[in-house]
Amino acid sequence: MRLDFVTLMAITATNLCMLSAALPLIMGRGAGTAARWVQASLLLQGLAWAAIIASSYAWDQTLSTVSMAANSLAQWALFEALAIWLGPRPGRRLVQALVVAIPLGYTLGFSHYAFRVGWANLLLATLLLAVARATLYPAHPAHSVDRRWRLLLMGCLATMAAFTAARGVLGAFTDAYPSFRTPHPVNIAAAVAANVTLVLGTVAVLVAWRDEAEQQLRTLAMTDPLTGLLNRRGFESQGQALRQRAARQRLPLAALLLDLDHFKRINDAYGHEAGDRALAWFARLAQSMAGPHDTVCRFGGEEFGVLLLHAQQEEAQRFDQRLRERLQAESAQALGFPIDYSAGAALWHGGEEDLAELMARADAALYAAKEQGRRQLAMG
Repeated sequence: MRLDFVTLMAITATNLCMLSAALPLIMGRGAGTAARWVQASLLLQGLAWAAIIASSYAWDQTLSTVSMAANSLAQWALFEALAIWLGPRPGRRLVQALVVAIPLGYTLGFSHYAFRVGWANLLLATLLLAVARATLYPAHPAHSVDRRWRLLLMGCLATMAAFTAARGVLGAFTDAYPSFRTPHPVNIAAAVAANVTLVLGTVAVLVAWRDEAEQQLRTLAMTDPLTGLLNRRGFESQGQALRQRAARQRLPLAALLLDLDHFKRINDAYGHEAGDRALAWFARLAQSMAGPHDTVCRFGGEEFGVLLLHAQQEEAQRFDQRLRERLQAESAQALGFPIDYSAGAALWHGGEEDLAELMARADAALYAAKEQGRRQLAMG
């Protein structure tokens, strides 16, 4: 069976355009930013193939330069999606530089065929490898990511990088590739590979999108919608991990329970909307007081929990003091009325004491603080 290169390119362009139109329908309006970047990447790739095909019939330099620019931007869009899914990726500046250099060098050297083919294809191969490397670089610890889709996507990108580099070498250093439509075995194989990797790459990004959607659901299940803090379930999950880290590294750990004083009076006097504003503002303030390894949550109602790593009694008292000072200085102006709170704190005893036991002692201390007149910290 004879394979026609232009027909293969047209099929690839059609498939890309159809996928870029279908993905928004599959992913829905709730798709995250990473999914939107992937959709843009597929659309740009479809534009790139369509423009290079059309360039053989009219406006050769303009349309082929558009093709180079669209293909480069497509890889940049995929890189941005990976940065969202996996955390910050290495090579961002290289990717950005190549996105600019590829179409710019191509159009400036357009009159010299060997130069423009070698420049565009070899640099595009480098760009593809940079994005492929981004799939392999370890994911950020906060991102729970399936390694299999990353390997599949890396394989697709590396395959296309190899064929793209081969076309660059043929065009720049031999006479075997006088036109992008030349039915050279490498050219035909590259067109077939483009269709195969399109299918496999789409499978990879759909799995990545599924992982993202699952992560969003997990986040929603563990987040308080009003304050953006962890809810009780999230606190128990992260708190257990923090306690295990403290045990493993033999670090001190302090737990505090904070309860806004006379919160019902605020709702009665100023309305529930004002009460919600107070809760959200207090949550932001408490979170800003915590360190990067600490955990803050809203247990429910007007009660908040805090776990402070590396904290003994002095550090717990200092956290409480700083938070109270900020409340006294800022709450009346920020909310239109002052707020204060009672607090109970407990220090982790180490050994086998679990999170529930630690928080129970902090709760008993909170009860003592209320019994002693509120607006104070009691140690349990």
